[in-house]
This record gives sequence, structure tokens and C-alpha cells, in this order.
Amino acid sequence: MSKNRNPGTPAESGPPIARRTMFSMLGVGAAALAAAPLVQGGWERFLNVASQNDPTGLTGLLPNPGGFRYFSVAGSVQEKTAADYRLEIGGLVERPVTYTLDELRALPQTRVVGEARCTDGWRVENVPWKGVLLSHLLDLAGVRPEGKAIRFTCFDGVYTESLTLDQARRADVLVALDMLDAPVTHERGGPVRLYVAPMYFYKSAKWLSGISVTDKVIPGYWEEYGYDIDGWLDKEA
Repeated sequence: MSKNRNPGTPAESGPPIARRTMFSMLGVGAAALAAAPLVQGGWERFLNVASQNDPTGLTGLLPNPGGFRYFSVAGSVQEKTAADYRLEIGGLVERPVTYTLDELRALPQTRVVGEARCTDGWRVENVPWKGVLLSHLLDLAGVRPEGKAIRFTCFDGVYTESLTLDQARRADVLVALDMLDAPVTHERGGPVRLYVAPMYFYKSAKWLSGISVTDKVIPGYWEEYGYDIDGWLDKEA
């Protein structure tokens, strides 16, 4: 799950939050998902006060609604560049393919402006994203009739996510190459990440390296610990 926040600026910075800290929060994952819209205002007020009365700077580790913070469940992630980045598309497809970053940028690009919202209550509104529609990549690969879902893997070696085929074909689901009108940085999950506009941000997998068509939904990293397998921001989406 992305937990990206940096007080006072939309840029990500700071060390990864320790993985054991995140596991201590897993017991309340499902409750946090339901309560997220309710805690937003109070969380913002708390951070504003805490940041003014914290000589240690430790509140910088907390998610601030004004920006994004680097976070990885793997602890550290080796950076990929245009020279060594690859996105593999396979599974139940007629034409498995591997794309370089340049090849992805050469495909038709779509711009989506949407929200980034985490289950613990923070959000960033009106974030511009640009990249290749996931549906277009699936069409190029040719989904076989038995394909029902998509499994995403990441080059951190740990994180996974999933969507149904219908969800993956939405016009607001991107394989994103740009964020905030600039290339997606490593800290923000680049050079390529998923952006699923109608769902909580843990569905927008960072450091994307694999897209595999499967015959059923395979729960992702956080779903294995109790998070909603769909993660809709709006239950009617």
C-alpha cells in the first residue's frame, strides 16, 4: 500500500517506514478502510499542530494530506532506468510481450486527473496522471476467453495487486508513466506504476514490472491481510 506523504510539499522524501511498523497496523486495516473519509479532517488538524510542536521532526514520518511520502513494504527497492526497465505482459494472452520504457511511451497516451486516497485517511486531490490505458495493453496482447482477472507484480520483489478484467478495462485505469505532469520518479513508484482512479491508493501498485492475465482474481499483498479486494472509493463505482 502506498503511504506517501511529505509535510508542506508534494514531493516524496525521507526513509522507508519500517516494515514491522506497518505489520503492527494490519489488525485495523479493514476498519481503517471504512473509517478513512471520517478521520480526514481531524488528521489534518492533528498534523498541523504536531508539526509546530515537534522539535524532533518525527512527525515527518506521518502521512500528511498535502503531499506524498516514500514507502515500500520491501524496505528498499533498486532503481530502474529507461536502460534496464522492462514490463512483461503474459499469462492467458495470445501474444505475450515485453515492453521497454521507450516502447511504452511510444504507445497512445491518456491523461487522467484523479484523487490519491489512502486507507488511513490522507488524500491528495486533482492529481494528473498520464500513461497507457491498461485496456489498450490488454487488447494488444489479446486476452484469451478464459481470462477473467489481472495480477500485477512489482520489481520490489514483494508487492502484488489484482483487478477483475472488467475493472482493468475501465477508462480511468492507467499504466502510468507521468505523474504531476512529469515522469514518475523512483520514489513515487516509477518509472512505471499502476493508477486505478476509482479505488484506494493501495490498488495503484508502484514499481510495476508484470501484468498477467489469470482465470480468477488472486488477492494482492494487502488483501492477504484483510483489506478489501476491490477497494472502491465509491461503492457504486
